[in-house]
Amino acid sequence: MPIQFDPIQQCFHLRNQTMSYIIGIEKEAYLTHRYWGEKLPTYHGSNALQMVDRGFATNPFPEERTFSLNALPLETSTQGNGDHRVANYQIRNSKNHTVTNFLYDSYQIKKGKEAIPGLPSLRATTDDAETLEIVLKDTIQQLEMRLIYTLFENYPMITRRVVYTNNGSQTVALENAGSMLLDLSDCEFDFLTLDGSHTNEANLNRQKIRPGIQKIESTRGTSSPQHQPFLALVEPTTSEFQGSVYAFHFVYSGNFIAQVELEQYGTTRVQMGIHPDHFEWQLAPNTHFYTPEVVLNYSNAGFNGLSQTFHQVYQQHLIAPTWQKEARPILLNTWEGNYFDLSEEKLIAQAKKAASLGIELFVLDDGWFGKRNHDDSSLGDWFVNQEKLPHGIEGLAKEVHRLGMKFGLWFEPEMVSKQSDLFKAHPDWALQVPNYPLTEGRRQLVLDLSQPAVQDYLIAVLGDHLATGQIDYIKWDMNRHLTEVGNLFFNTPQQKEISHRYVLGLYRILETLTTQYPHCLFENCSSGGGRFDPGMMYYMPQTWTSDNSDALCRSVIQYGYSYLYPPIMMGAHVSSAPNHQVGRLTPLETRGWMAMSGNFGYELDFETLSPEELAEVQQQIAFYQKHRQLFQFGQFYRLQAPDAYFASAWLFTNEEEAIAIYFNGLSRPAMPTKYLKMRYLDPAATYLDLATNEAFSGAELNQAGVLIPRVKRDFHTQVFHWKKQ
Repeated sequence: MPIQFDPIQQCFHLRNQTMSYIIGIEKEAYLTHRYWGEKLPTYHGSNALQMVDRGFATNPFPEERTFSLNALPLETSTQGNGDHRVANYQIRNSKNHTVTNFLYDSYQIKKGKEAIPGLPSLRATTDDAETLEIVLKDTIQQLEMRLIYTLFENYPMITRRVVYTNNGSQTVALENAGSMLLDLSDCEFDFLTLDGSHTNEANLNRQKIRPGIQKIESTRGTSSPQHQPFLALVEPTTSEFQGSVYAFHFVYSGNFIAQVELEQYGTTRVQMGIHPDHFEWQLAPNTHFYTPEVVLNYSNAGFNGLSQTFHQVYQQHLIAPTWQKEARPILLNTWEGNYFDLSEEKLIAQAKKAASLGIELFVLDDGWFGKRNHDDSSLGDWFVNQEKLPHGIEGLAKEVHRLGMKFGLWFEPEMVSKQSDLFKAHPDWALQVPNYPLTEGRRQLVLDLSQPAVQDYLIAVLGDHLATGQIDYIKWDMNRHLTEVGNLFFNTPQQKEISHRYVLGLYRILETLTTQYPHCLFENCSSGGGRFDPGMMYYMPQTWTSDNSDALCRSVIQYGYSYLYPPIMMGAHVSSAPNHQVGRLTPLETRGWMAMSGNFGYELDFETLSPEELAEVQQQIAFYQKHRQLFQFGQFYRLQAPDAYFASAWLFTNEEEAIAIYFNGLSRPAMPTKYLKMRYLDPAATYLDLATNEAFSGAELNQAGVLIPRVKRDFHTQVFHWKKQ
């Protein structure tokens, strides 16, 4: 897996068994992007750069009118001296000038991959990866920029980030600190994103790129449910099963921008990083600024090929090693079954029922602390409500453990209620701007995690609960976006640092707690998918995918998220019917298969179910326990995207078995005859259908497919289960 520098060609070749990425050096000064795609055994510059004398072009070398930075395919932008396209950085000096001149200086190739101070990133050893650092310098201001590329040995994937360094004597303002930029010498792409809203996350959006700039972004303080910090450039003919995809995913949980510019001469520029709006960083002499990491993933096998890489890399190189091979328990969450109506007697009765059905983790959600009987009070007061739980959390947890289950607890640590002891004691701990009113959301304010004192407080409070040894799981919620992003702690020039410092503070808290308590399973939640991003997944190996648990809606939401995340990372629960979010009635069987297609659990009151429904729940749990390895650690493939009737299909497979699930969505008249092709089974193997005892070759199931019978009812599920012979 060498990274090589060719001094004759003046290029770097990052190459493994599946992919090549090539960077050129022009005029011993400027980094150009030359190639990214399928592995090349060698590179000798057959795709030569076109040098043309163009009108309106500026020329760093006056005698060479064919050489212009505005037409070169670059690996990073320039600032104020000829490249007028989307920029990856901007620096303002003490005289308010914003011109810089970063030129190539040197490089270094290292084994392995370094962690980023204060930030999450993919994990790798000296056997997994190799890293290229390219140093650019502005000698006039004594500034340095290090472009850092890590190539993974076994995947068509690299990561990119930047380190900005001030070696001068004056503080400069880093106004834009992008993590990566590259120019692809092609314009025939579609632009793919995952967009949506609260309870309607991860909708696929595919459109042809057009001249100008197309972008997704968040300035909400989090990565947001509106846009996943992800984009892909896709060949027009690419499908789930074939074609090329160039994907970019940002390992960060705050404000971001991800944009594509189709420029005048047919180059497509991609740029990704912290959103420059509401951002600035005072870069003092002899200090560094580390940008978050971007994951670049190439597939020549369509979207399923892309997803296989994301799934494997995130499971093996993103989440904590403790959880990479650890099976997840089947849980019952109390929220939709109880809301704020809690009592120890009621909870113990629910726990006993859950244990009898085979539930493995009992999670106490909101309402257990302070005076929390509604959502207008008590956030921040993380002490037990003795009226509801006279024996405390520890007493309830011991009873749950006695029943043979693990115990989990809900927190929303980043929030504070005005009606709370914490806010009365520390009103300055909320995000705020002097003289302006505090904007509430869900009757709550946001704690200012940029302040070390607030970080230390949350570490201590949650640490006290975890230190009892009674808590096996924490659901970490975050239920609003940031407003009045300012504080009384930092000085005036640093006020635009606070959004990023908030994220750094959050990461410090999570790093401390997950390191001290590595065997506590943390689940990330932000009203569902409001902060479902790789940055959070670094600390928490699973996320509550959406507050919308309706099976039909989830077929779209989970389908979209599966482009990036494996099912084990997506919390999915069987909830009540009618569904609490959309009022839809769906069969318990369908709700079960949809939830089993993620990280399986329940969110309802078992006491309200009929004996027949309880028996079905018990069967679902037993089936999932028996086939947990397939659902949580097998390969997951999408076979049919949700159509106009919300029909969709996917496949789980491993070396022992395979399960294909077809959701028919809404019933339709005159339904065409349909055969579902498996496509990804072992063609040389024989598969025994466990329902009919018939045997078929993998090749036949892949190519001829199976008949989808016509069923005249909505929300029916057809399941095919094969044992590999």
